[in-house]
Amino acid sequence: MSRYDLLIIGGGINGAAIAREAALNGLKVLLVERSDLASGTSSASTKLIHGGLRYLEYYEFRLVREALIERELLLKAAPHLIHPLRFVLPHENAVRPWWMIRAGLFLYDHLGGPMTLPKSRGLSAKDTLYRAPLSHPGKGFVYSDAAVDDARLVVLNARDAADNGADIRTRTELVSARRDGDVWRATLADGEEVTARALVNAAGPWVMEAEARLGQRSRAAARLVRGSHIIVPSLFEGDQAYILQQPDRRIVFAIPYAHGTTLVGTTDIAVAEPGEARISDEETDYLLASVNRYFTKQVARADILSAYAGIRSLYDDGVSEARQVTRDYVLELNTDGPPLLSIFGGKITTARHLAQRAIEKLSAPMGFAATPMTAARIFPGGEIDHFGDFLAKVQARWPWLGDERALRMARAYGSMLEAMIGDRGDLGEEFGAGLGTVEVDWLAEREWARTVEDILWRRTKLGLTGEVDERRLWDYIEQVKK
Repeated sequence: MSRYDLLIIGGGINGAAIAREAALNGLKVLLVERSDLASGTSSASTKLIHGGLRYLEYYEFRLVREALIERELLLKAAPHLIHPLRFVLPHENAVRPWWMIRAGLFLYDHLGGPMTLPKSRGLSAKDTLYRAPLSHPGKGFVYSDAAVDDARLVVLNARDAADNGADIRTRTELVSARRDGDVWRATLADGEEVTARALVNAAGPWVMEAEARLGQRSRAAARLVRGSHIIVPSLFEGDQAYILQQPDRRIVFAIPYAHGTTLVGTTDIAVAEPGEARISDEETDYLLASVNRYFTKQVARADILSAYAGIRSLYDDGVSEARQVTRDYVLELNTDGPPLLSIFGGKITTARHLAQRAIEKLSAPMGFAATPMTAARIFPGGEIDHFGDFLAKVQARWPWLGDERALRMARAYGSMLEAMIGDRGDLGEEFGAGLGTVEVDWLAEREWARTVEDILWRRTKLGLTGEVDERRLWDYIEQVKK
């Protein structure tokens, strides 16, 4: 029987970040995920590393400050995967007064302390690129945040954890667990039994279901809120994004996305079950209307290339409207025997700090001294210069990649490209859209990819191109598994 210090349920951003922090603190860690890493909420975000400008409206000052500080740390820790993004906030049709937005942006610029990103300013007549796609280019603002490939950030957390001794098991479900003296005794789906001195429930939308399997019930409760997005052909030129105020006071983002598309989202719909992660007709209509209200280029249902929805497991603070539920997190520790830490809430941006606090919280009942390990730690692939300089080096080192593929792979793998490609002159047999056997092997051996969906939608986003021969890719994956 394998013995661990820490058993983590859930391979989303919180679980993977906790595994990383725990492994770097010298704990023997087992993370189990019944599907793929980031297969749920963590791959269904708006792909932003941000403080959350709209949270200021609900007086979430501590959360915004923490997120802004984390944004700075993450920009340094994963310069290949996370990149600065300028946001245009049109004020025409606004439902908030000018002074309120200006005051909010001033707070946003200063609440997190010193920042490397450009501060906010007014939208000027000289901002022709920013104003060009707007149907009513009047007053507005420009401010900074950052974009991220959310699913890949989860994988990098897991990779760093594994490189430091963590046991990461995907497609491995926890069947049951019970307290047995001073340990948790758990049974996995393959029948294996393991023990752990502490257990972390980071199951996201399934946090309450996981507690039921453990025979536990927290004082805290989860509130499930669906956020949906659509992906459409590019609505504008340039690498800026837009934040659009809607008549119901919600905001919708329009963000440049993979392969020449625009990502539009999100919604806030209260749901009863984690399985309700499907965009509704009403949400689709809402998102289409949201961008058509602002942009000259109009889009209809027929233009939608793809859509996705995720269920956020938020801490239920009793607020009536889904859009007002706090995005802060609560860590509930139960020490009636070996510790159980349940995670409620959280967001991509603050996952690293959540993990640090989780390990600090577990340190006393587990009897070890926690040391913050990740605040200044670079993620795998992040050992690069300025990204533009690094991309130029990639293009010079492997000119046969071509500009589009070089950009995609430099963003995804950063300095790990040398280990992946080395002195090769190609990426092996290709399946379409520039995806070759060398990259597929890497994803299978180093990143826990097991299916076509893992590779095309969570690891590479090449599913959007429609150019990959999925049948040949599936046959190759099955051959690799053998």
